[in-house]
Amino acid sequence: MAVIPMKKMTLFALKRDRKTLLEFLQRRGAVEVTDVPLNDELFSKTDSSRQFAHFDRCQNTVRQALELLDHYAPEKKSMFSSLQGKPELSPAEYDELVRTHEEAIAAARRIVALSRSIAEAKAEQTRLENQLAALNPWLSLDLSMRFRGTRQTAAFIGTVPDALSLETLLGFLAQEAPDAAVHAEILSSTPDQTCIFVLCMKSQSGAVESALRAHGFSQPASPTKLSPAETAAEYRRHIQELDAQIGQKEEEIVSFAPMRPRIEFLADYYAMRREKYQVIDKLSQTKNVFVLQGYLPAPTQQQVEKDLAPFCAAAEFSDPDEKEQPPVLLQNNRFSEPVEGVIEMYSMPGKRDIDPTSVMAVFYYILFGMMLSDAAYGILMAIGCFFVVKKFPKMSASLQKTLRMFFWCGVSTAIWGALLGGWFGDAPAVIAKTFFHSDFSIPALWLVPLEDPMTLLMISFVIGIIHLFTGLGIQFYQLWKRGDKAGAIYDVGFWYGLLIGLIVWLMSTDMLRSMANLSFTVPPAVVTAAKILAGLSAIGIIATAGRESRAPFKRLLKGLYGLYGVTNYLSDVLSYARLLALGLATGVIASVINQMGAMGGDSVFGAIVFILVFIIGHIFNLAINLLGAYVHTNRLQYVEFFGKFYEGGGEKYTPFAANTKFYTIKEEN
Repeated sequence: MAVIPMKKMTLFALKRDRKTLLEFLQRRGAVEVTDVPLNDELFSKTDSSRQFAHFDRCQNTVRQALELLDHYAPEKKSMFSSLQGKPELSPAEYDELVRTHEEAIAAARRIVALSRSIAEAKAEQTRLENQLAALNPWLSLDLSMRFRGTRQTAAFIGTVPDALSLETLLGFLAQEAPDAAVHAEILSSTPDQTCIFVLCMKSQSGAVESALRAHGFSQPASPTKLSPAETAAEYRRHIQELDAQIGQKEEEIVSFAPMRPRIEFLADYYAMRREKYQVIDKLSQTKNVFVLQGYLPAPTQQQVEKDLAPFCAAAEFSDPDEKEQPPVLLQNNRFSEPVEGVIEMYSMPGKRDIDPTSVMAVFYYILFGMMLSDAAYGILMAIGCFFVVKKFPKMSASLQKTLRMFFWCGVSTAIWGALLGGWFGDAPAVIAKTFFHSDFSIPALWLVPLEDPMTLLMISFVIGIIHLFTGLGIQFYQLWKRGDKAGAIYDVGFWYGLLIGLIVWLMSTDMLRSMANLSFTVPPAVVTAAKILAGLSAIGIIATAGRESRAPFKRLLKGLYGLYGVTNYLSDVLSYARLLALGLATGVIASVINQMGAMGGDSVFGAIVFILVFIIGHIFNLAINLLGAYVHTNRLQYVEFFGKFYEGGGEKYTPFAANTKFYTIKEEN
């Protein structure tokens, strides 16, 4: 377990070489660049806001173009494509794609423009369809809706509220305009409105219009010159033309499918350029020179110096001072390295922390396996993760770490399952009894949890105590290494004495001996020594827990409060009861699934039912309990274990590199 020491680098180079040098450092991915403070009036900073806006626009165009290609010309990928890793580009291929990137961005812009035209055409179609729907009530009218009559007649074309019959219409016209000679037609009628056509002599139009207005008559807005039927036909023709245009534009978008790899490269290219300008903003520069500062792992210093040799640049390397917080890079063996991601999710080690990965890995695998505790599940996990890692070696490093972590969790689960007798729950016994009428079973190598849960509970507590004591031991080591030997004794040594004394004393009580089925008796002399040790340790905690206070009474109160922390240790130990709970849950649910599957009996139908229930049920059981084991194992690490020694607060080492999504740029040595 190790936190790789960091070196601080200050680089001076000619400004004319800035572009080449930064691109080279980005491909190498060896230096985390930090902001250079302005300590001299000769130096200045660069404002790259205009470049950022340009890159953001281009990235947005590329993203939209790729989304459109995925919609209109989806790429056929296997279900394992995400595991295959990103294609590699040689420097020559990269340079060629950069040289022709204007053609690719033009294609992306054309795709987006076509999509915009399609959206506008569809909006126009919707508008025409709405207008077409509005014409439906008027289709029986063979005149233009603008028709207002002839030289001698007046025409009224419009609507009145509610449903209206021809008799009612003629009735109120006759009543309210008795002298008018009227011809009326009902063009259409719904519960909400009635479309009407009324014709009368022009000299009588005033009285007729007044009668119609009195009943809510209104004329249609923006009528066309053509008749409704002719207008509807024109709308349909226009809709068909728009359909054809949309089809042509969609086909043109599909024709850009071969450009997808080059457009994907653009996403990486503009992301890299944006990152480069973010670094440029951190530089300090004059008219001819620029200064770059950053951190790099100490083991890579010589290689970086060799890489910089061809450039007209001078690099200075130094150790970070005490006030600086350099980025954190962990280095562990293949057994413990997979759980580095668990630490990253919590927090990277701070300056005062050691790397807990190796110690945590041992407990992580043990705790996870005990929670899942089914040998068959563990074997499936281990084989599946091993196969995927070997089959797809180019997958992302983070995903590979995760799969390797679950491989070791699977190995631990298989061991715990064999010890506790879990093979798909009690599947061997159920299958043998149901279909072969045999009493065959695979016996547990150690104990059966359902038959002896108290023993397993005590084992869970013992593992928890070892876990907690290990955390305290790491804290003792950290304090001692810092030179705070008194703090190591006061804050850890006294707690060791108190907890060990209490544990030995409790082991001598009849209640605990009965619960744990202890076959031995603690000698009275040992019990007396344990009580004395616990008492002296408690006094030591009271005397030293508030040692930073000068007032004696305040120091005493803080000491008593510190001793009250023993209840936290009790709750921490009780938290490890989840090892028993989750292990029992996995086994009980698996057994219930087996019993449900066997309800069909010894028959062909029963075998089919058993197979279906077995497969579906155990997949569900494995998934839900694997998630539970993962969450609760993390919880025991974060709360109980890390709470004893870990401060965290470090920042992960993130070098200036080609952080790409679609391609890996392979730098030649």
